[in-house]
Amino acid sequence: MNVIYILWLRQIKRYLRSKARMIGSLGQPILFLVAFGLGFGPIYQKAGEGSYIQFIGPGIIGMAIIFTAIFSGIEIIWDRQFGFLKETLVAPVSRTNIMIGRTLGGATVAAFQGVIVFLISMIIGFRPLHVAYLPLAFIIMILISLLFTAFGTAIATQLQDMQAFPLIMNFLIMPIFFLSGALFPLEGLPRPLELITNFNPLSYGIDALRATLIGGSHFGLGLDFLVLSGLSIILLFIGSKLFSRIQI
Repeated sequence: MNVIYILWLRQIKRYLRSKARMIGSLGQPILFLVAFGLGFGPIYQKAGEGSYIQFIGPGIIGMAIIFTAIFSGIEIIWDRQFGFLKETLVAPVSRTNIMIGRTLGGATVAAFQGVIVFLISMIIGFRPLHVAYLPLAFIIMILISLLFTAFGTAIATQLQDMQAFPLIMNFLIMPIFFLSGALFPLEGLPRPLELITNFNPLSYGIDALRATLIGGSHFGLGLDFLVLSGLSIILLFIGSKLFSRIQI
């Protein structure tokens, strides 16, 4: 447990020390909130759907979380190249605990990033409908963070090239985001697109955030929570197995 706590704390300290990383990771969510939320707002309103900033707010919060969560995996490659990972792995501690500590640290940072974007979205014009559901919304943010941090960590254990990781992650992360319903409603989609969104784990995260923040849900909050929890456990298990076989 001490190893988990130390690695969790180390991930958070890394994030807090990197001011450029903190500020830079907010640029894309703010751009989407302003360009899409305010730019398409009048069109969305004319279509009789209300405020677009209200609709995409949960989606952009989810976007900020998954980008931060998945890219936390690059630190494994960084630590491998500079020797810190070797020092950690030769210690008489379980590799599973090491992986869990790193994943919890990355998930905490990603969830914190989501909270920051939530506060920024409120400045731009987003308003949660039920303040009493905010603690539940934060739990959903943690589940999304845990799921995608474990996903990024699992992939990072199989790579040694630092330049390859961002390319592979962008190849995966952009379709996951754009096909999650973050920017458009899931109702009435063509059948092929509907199938893709149904198998996209982020779709359930965005849907759960919408359910808790603006009171609208496509799948149902119970199913959202079940899918996020189940996939988080599965990916933590897979990531632990892959991390235990990592070669220095």
